[in-house]
Amino acid sequence: MVTGGSLGALRLNRTMADVARELLGTGAQVLHLTGKGKSQAVLEDLSVLDPQMRASYHVLEYLERMDLAYAVADLVVCRSGAGTVCEIAALGVPAVFVPLPIGNGEQRLNAQDLVSAGGALIVDDAQFTQSWAVENVVKLISDESQRARMAAAAATVGKPEATSMVVDVIEKVAGWSRD
Repeated sequence: MVTGGSLGALRLNRTMADVARELLGTGAQVLHLTGKGKSQAVLEDLSVLDPQMRASYHVLEYLERMDLAYAVADLVVCRSGAGTVCEIAALGVPAVFVPLPIGNGEQRLNAQDLVSAGGALIVDDAQFTQSWAVENVVKLISDESQRARMAAAAATVGKPEATSMVVDVIEKVAGWSRD
């Protein structure tokens, strides 16, 4: 799965469309969420592919049921906003993070624990090129055992029970009871 969030990410869209042939050559299917109003450029880039190959590369601008996309994802290529990093860690999905190259570097910091644990790779936006993606993303797609190790590592960082923990604190502070 490729996603730059609801607004999309031009670098992710371009680079992943540029390596579509190599990705699909591994037998993978790709779900590419381009962001609102950004699908046409990706579809144009993919138009050079053989129609049979192209059928395995699914392009949508937005997806309301991200839970279903995560459930079938073997690898996610994405930005590293706090919510995205938490979702990926909680679900134990291997990832390649391409932090947004603006702000104070918080997106890199968001992903650092997951990267340090071995559950994800991180690459600067400017370095996320076709050659980097072939060497790293396509290689990961081709290496099931490496993805399994990354998934296990990601799961050690994730907190799938986080929502319940926050609700418990709120209820305790407010003096509420679930009974």
